[in-house]
Amino acid sequence: MPKVEVLDVKGQKVDEIELLDTIFGIEPNKALLHEMVVNFLANRRQGTQSALTRAEVSGGGRKPWRQKGTGHARQGSIRAPQWRHGGIVFAPKPRDYSYTVNKKERRLAMKSAFSSKAIENNIIVIDGLKMDEYKTKEIVNMLSAINSKKKALIVLPEVDKKIINSARNIPSVKTTQVNNLNVYDILNCDSLIIIKEAVAKIEEVYA
Repeated sequence: MPKVEVLDVKGQKVDEIELLDTIFGIEPNKALLHEMVVNFLANRRQGTQSALTRAEVSGGGRKPWRQKGTGHARQGSIRAPQWRHGGIVFAPKPRDYSYTVNKKERRLAMKSAFSSKAIENNIIVIDGLKMDEYKTKEIVNMLSAINSKKKALIVLPEVDKKIINSARNIPSVKTTQVNNLNVYDILNCDSLIIIKEAVAKIEEVYA
């Protein structure tokens, strides 16, 4: 089982825990991780882009000149795609890009993401994180004390408005809860910072 140190907010070691092999110690499935990242980005697309086809552009109802005898190429409408201000040939229209990945694959991908962070030694476990007031400086000091890398993802056991609002002013830091974790956010961070209580919840969910 992979072992990690448990630190306090000042960066001091207070304990050591063993992470479950079935979640943090498997061989990462790179193909599945790629598939889940593509799925996440596709599901996040708004799909609201829209352009007009030649049938939807106003004007162009009259034939610009007669068919023969002018020396020009034959034209039926000034709103044909080859004309300035004409319609778009294959105009994009609002659509839904989302699709689903089956449950077994999603679970395996999450385990692969956790394991990849464990292999890279990019998991930091914190004994606890409590805040009495909204203070971004406290989060900055904590990240500095535990030697967090540039991009950090803080995993909380449950919603804590003071921590979330204090951390959101830091561009490279993101907070989330165990039930909102996804493969993209885990892979996208340099340091995966997990509250000790959240580790137990992750192992309970994915064991």
